[in-house]
Amino acid sequence: MKQPAISSLILILLIVAALFFVSYSMSSNNRREPEGFYLGVAFCGNTTAEAKLLIDKVKGYTNLFVLQSWPISNNETAATEICDYAVASGLNIIVNFGINWSYTRVWTWQFPWLEAAKQRYGTRFLGAYYDDEPAGNQLDYNWFNFFLKYSSYFKENPHKSLLHEIFADLEDKMANVTMHEPKDYDTEAAWFQMLFENNDGLQSLRKAGIRTFTSDYVLYWFDYLGGYDVMLAQFGWNNSYIQDIALVRGAARMQNKSWGAIITWKYTEPPYLDSGEEIYRQMHAAYEAGAEYVVIFNYPQIEDNPYGALESEHFEALQKLWNEATQKPRKADAGQAEAVFVLPRNYGWGMRHPEDWIWGFWGPDAKSPLIWENSRKLLSQYGTRLDIVYDDPAFPVEGKYPLIYYWNQTIQ
Repeated sequence: MKQPAISSLILILLIVAALFFVSYSMSSNNRREPEGFYLGVAFCGNTTAEAKLLIDKVKGYTNLFVLQSWPISNNETAATEICDYAVASGLNIIVNFGINWSYTRVWTWQFPWLEAAKQRYGTRFLGAYYDDEPAGNQLDYNWFNFFLKYSSYFKENPHKSLLHEIFADLEDKMANVTMHEPKDYDTEAAWFQMLFENNDGLQSLRKAGIRTFTSDYVLYWFDYLGGYDVMLAQFGWNNSYIQDIALVRGAARMQNKSWGAIITWKYTEPPYLDSGEEIYRQMHAAYEAGAEYVVIFNYPQIEDNPYGALESEHFEALQKLWNEATQKPRKADAGQAEAVFVLPRNYGWGMRHPEDWIWGFWGPDAKSPLIWENSRKLLSQYGTRLDIVYDDPAFPVEGKYPLIYYWNQTIQ
């Protein structure tokens, strides 16, 4: 007589336990995330096992996983397995499959994969990280030797009408070590934009409505003009991340784009990354300045470290910022600049130091010293409350900022 009662009790207990498990699982998957902010790491390892290990390490205090591995970008099965695992772990994903240029490497499965990812992962698929440092390559590559080597090709190129002004006096520039003042920055800027217009992969992604990301360390304004939706400013190499914030946020605001930061190397040898304390300071500054994305570049795979280049202090920095972002969300007007500094139109100067290059062809000109002096004063006065933009009739600054400073003003 008592056996049915006992069986019923066991059944009830099993149901309660099952409901508790389901409830716990749902609450784990629906954890609180910071609104309008993505914090995470870039995976640059070689195997799915390494990727899963990193995901398990950070899934409790990040919401973004950037797949940025060359071996994985050539392996459809591995890419799918890793992204499935990341999304199942509650993370959003950005995927880097390298580049798709007709004269270097042609995508086969990659583009269809990205199109299908919109359905497969829904809103967890944020977009494609495409190419890398386009403006940095423009500024720092040895273009003199490049164009001298391939001058015959460019003379026969269909775009000769645009290019000939760039190459017309190239031999003279090479002969003159000090070089003369550039004749036409507008032509340089137009040529740079032409590179984006003829980039097969970037244009295909844009036509398909796939959000495009890349990172850079200079001239974010012109990367945005080329069509990118999101720029991640590279914080590293002992450059001024305060100036990088001013440049990338100003460009994003004026062109109605999104921005973020990616923490890169401080050293060219182990440990590569800065201290956890300093990285936290940089990530926090970007967050407070209104960044939508903050990522740590996790490369290379250091011996005896299963997590790549990330150490315990870096994971602690991520967790600290995550806790702040979830427990005390930033205000709606976070990152609104109080002032803007306006540079000359198409003035492609790197601004990393007084002797930096302009468009990769010329050294500083007569405007550079004043721009350098005024930018130092304003950055010192306003810090992350300053934006830096370019004089461009397509993006007028009037009415957008409380205070406007032009490059040629006298600033006390």
